[in-house]
Amino acid sequence: MTEYSLFKRSIAELIGTFVLVFFGTGIVVETVLLLQGTPALPGNTYNVGIDIVAWFVLSLAFGVPIMIMVYVFGGISGTNINPAISIALWATKNLPTMDAIVYIVAQLIGAVLGSLAVVAIWGTRAVTTGLGATTMFPGVSYWQAIAAETICTFLLVIAVFAMAVNKKAPGGWAGLVIGSAATLGLLLEGNVTGGSLNPARTFGPYLVQWLMGGANNWWQFPIYVIGPILGGLIAAFLYTYLAELKAQKA
Repeated sequence: MTEYSLFKRSIAELIGTFVLVFFGTGIVVETVLLLQGTPALPGNTYNVGIDIVAWFVLSLAFGVPIMIMVYVFGGISGTNINPAISIALWATKNLPTMDAIVYIVAQLIGAVLGSLAVVAIWGTRAVTTGLGATTMFPGVSYWQAIAAETICTFLLVIAVFAMAVNKKAPGGWAGLVIGSAATLGLLLEGNVTGGSLNPARTFGPYLVQWLMGGANNWWQFPIYVIGPILGGLIAAFLYTYLAELKAQKA
């Protein structure tokens, strides 16, 4: 089995996170513009109206990129594209410390580039829609939001460990199962936290939105750090115990 350099693996993580944030938040921006009756692009004036199909599509907007990137880069970097996953792998000794640090930096950079690309294509209208940033919905408390992120990230990370870390997992199913877990989590908590499960996915839109003079939502950022990391660690240690997994890397 080919051992790829840390540089190549970090580039895979950067590109994978870029794809996730660009397509995921880009579809959110496009959908919001259409629902508002705003032309998504010059000369495009149609308005589709809100319905359950639109809600489902927004969930798939993040689940499908994750599935694709698992198949594209899974054999190179493992397709973490999420600091919560990298930290869970590191905590269970499945990812060396330096690799985890470089992966997370690459993921954050990829997320920022993804958000910048959305602004480059949709312009300042993307910022006025919220740039696909995750925020708490009205009536949701800080701790409810953290609980939602914790539980839904638990599902995502336990799917990662079951399909990508456990060597007994059936081959060829990782992308579909992991992407489905992400989609299910987003369907559940979409109108609670906006659905993140990923600190990098929230970091990119927050930073670019703030730099472009948009909303400052940094006070909510701990929700999308504490919840996903906590859920990921619980899933990682629980699955490692139940499946009697052994550390793959020091």
